[in-house]
Amino acid sequence: MTVPTEETQAPDLLYSQTEEDLRAAVRSLLADRCDATAVLARVESGTPYDPQLWKALAAGIGAAGLLVPEELGGQGAGHREAAVVLEELGRSVAPAPYLTSAVVATETLLALGAQDGPVAELLGDLAAGRKAAVLAVPFSAPEPGAAQPAGVVAGALEGTVTGVADASAADVLLVPTTDGLYAVETAAAGVTVAPLVPLDLTRSLAAATLAGAAGTRLADGASAVSAVRRGLLTGAGLLASEQLGIAEWCLTETVRYTRERHQFNRPVGSFQALKHRMAHIWLDVVSARAAARNAADALATGSPDTPLAVAVAQAYCSKAAVRAAEECIQLHGGIGMTWEHPAHLYLKRAKADSIAYGTAGHHREVIAGLAELPAP
Repeated sequence: MTVPTEETQAPDLLYSQTEEDLRAAVRSLLADRCDATAVLARVESGTPYDPQLWKALAAGIGAAGLLVPEELGGQGAGHREAAVVLEELGRSVAPAPYLTSAVVATETLLALGAQDGPVAELLGDLAAGRKAAVLAVPFSAPEPGAAQPAGVVAGALEGTVTGVADASAADVLLVPTTDGLYAVETAAAGVTVAPLVPLDLTRSLAAATLAGAAGTRLADGASAVSAVRRGLLTGAGLLASEQLGIAEWCLTETVRYTRERHQFNRPVGSFQALKHRMAHIWLDVVSARAAARNAADALATGSPDTPLAVAVAQAYCSKAAVRAAEECIQLHGGIGMTWEHPAHLYLKRAKADSIAYGTAGHHREVIAGLAELPAP
């Protein structure tokens, strides 16, 4: 682990004014178009994604292009700003393909380093919100090679990969093969995207089948592995910010409810046992914020400790989000168990996120492998 020196400054965990302004814009949009009632209605409709919400978020606010340099049509911001967007999306459990398209797929393409050609063209489309793309690997995959979805047979792509997050909302699949990385239009001949029944109804999963599908080769094998690894690492690191947003909403909503709910002519939140439980959630949230911000800052600055920062964030934030959601439901009593209350959406999102891009156990193994042994 690197000790901060004059050359390696300690991470900046505070939010800048620009980041707070971005947060205010995203929160305002989500309050107007993605409140709890709207999310529940979309989930019950069977088609959770709202194309108009995605258009407003991606193109209207410009959130889809935060990681993309200005010369490629993006906003030229960075991972810290994208983390703020994900905090707000987690706070509202918004059914939008931001993590999978604007973060994982975009970072994978950026890692290829192309300044022109099909990669740059696709990045411009993603940044402008004209298209959404997903990396065709299982949502649970922690690293390249966890699943090999397709092969190349006579110049065409063949194979099936299951558990691809947001594939149903994507226009393009980024398909890693032993031969390289390919971009495949979901509307192309030979491509089938079959929805699966997910635990988290606000983030769809699908099985993507390629049967002689044509694709555009974006990178060779070695470059593809490196790019996919970078995309998955960034996805895991910024997923911690979404988990932070989930935990923050659960804490805020639980405190609000226990102040309003009365028993024995007293607010239930005044009982010491419940105070202690909410205090534990608050400590979890504060610690999760530090871990998530550290991961976002490490990704933004290119810190050599980025893999460690990401692993620490995921190992901690996964558990914190699930615990906050569980406590939210329990401390709401009977109403928390109902379908009409949105608490179950947060628990399902937290549980689904806890195995995305590697479980907490996997990330603890990464930490153990990266930690330096003390000198004898």
